[in-house]
Amino acid sequence: MGNAHRGSLLTAGAATVEVLRQHLIDPEICIRCNTCEETCPVDAITHDARNYVVDPAICNACNACISPCPTGAIDNWRQVERKSAYSLAEQFSWDTLPAQQDVGVGAGADIPPEIARITAEASAGQGGVAAPPWSAAHPYINLHSLTKPAAATVTGNHPLTGEGASSDIRHIVLDFGAVAFPVLEGQTIGIVPPGTDSQGRPHYVRLYSVASPREGERPRYNNIALTVKRVTEDHHGNPVTGVASNYLCDLDKGATVNVVGPFGTSFLMPNHPGSSLLMICTGTGSAPMRAMTERRRRRIALNEGGALMLFFGARSPEELPYFGPLMKLPREFIDINLAFSRVPGQPKQYVQDLIRTRGDDVVRHLTDDQCFVYVCGLKSMEEGVTEAFRDICQRHGHDWDALLPALREKGRYHLETY
Repeated sequence: MGNAHRGSLLTAGAATVEVLRQHLIDPEICIRCNTCEETCPVDAITHDARNYVVDPAICNACNACISPCPTGAIDNWRQVERKSAYSLAEQFSWDTLPAQQDVGVGAGADIPPEIARITAEASAGQGGVAAPPWSAAHPYINLHSLTKPAAATVTGNHPLTGEGASSDIRHIVLDFGAVAFPVLEGQTIGIVPPGTDSQGRPHYVRLYSVASPREGERPRYNNIALTVKRVTEDHHGNPVTGVASNYLCDLDKGATVNVVGPFGTSFLMPNHPGSSLLMICTGTGSAPMRAMTERRRRRIALNEGGALMLFFGARSPEELPYFGPLMKLPREFIDINLAFSRVPGQPKQYVQDLIRTRGDDVVRHLTDDQCFVYVCGLKSMEEGVTEAFRDICQRHGHDWDALLPALREKGRYHLETY
């Protein structure tokens, strides 16, 4: 995300550390085509007989070089102390990119217990902490803590559900200005609602999946998008007012929001060409799927290959987030399967029903090592999806209970429910 390169400040004791999100080029997959150097508008990129490199003193993270790169070698970043940024001499000398190092008090800090608990509960159905896809980009976590949150400005608050819908779902855009807040598709952020609860205690943080790709909701701007449903009842239908969701849905443009994170090291998309995505979601569980799909859409001209298959459930078309934009995507780009459970005059249909209907194609994806599976939505969908997988695997001569551990081990199965 563009302005993230400009850096942020972390305080450790009495010392203040200026953190830089440094742009680097991966020498292992760079094919030395010179596209990045020709594209860079500020001449920050140069090369010798060995490597292409980025001058941290010149680069302004405009991201003009990202899309033209045919291999993705250009899309690499490391969080570093500005005074210790990798020099041109270091970049010219290496054969592989250095690993991310802990920086200041943010990058290496422990995740707050409350957030660890929420994350563990959300991913319990995948059998504990899962490995990310082998080619996933390096995620940054916990750069901004509860004691030192990042301040973001609301630059958009758009309704996603139609008139008469029983749910109010919003697409909310947050801009971080000059504060570094790098995220990857599938990561989450924490929102800290202002005020206190009925016991006079500060409200606890709520987690939201990021709905925009890594270069931002608006490319070359330091912003992200969230998909937020206004909570007016609990899972049992009892009236309740969701503190964070109502706070976010009611925000006007220009309002300031405290954000912590980012979080998440597993629910990440693969980066290698030819990888396919099988995405299953309901409601606001569409947020990470929207981020991944948009990432692929913006890179469609690169012809990276790999299929996209989406199963998306809601009560009705009016309550399906991103329904309009989804209908504009070409079939050859993404295979979309929509399930509606509350359409008058039609039988109830859920995502697991469509999975069974498309069983031949789903099994083909499940048994393809280049396909990665993502399931996100209400906890109630988890059992139905699992049983659908089990049924179609049995129908095609496979054992789901034997296949699932292999998927997890290879970083190919990712589940988050709430």
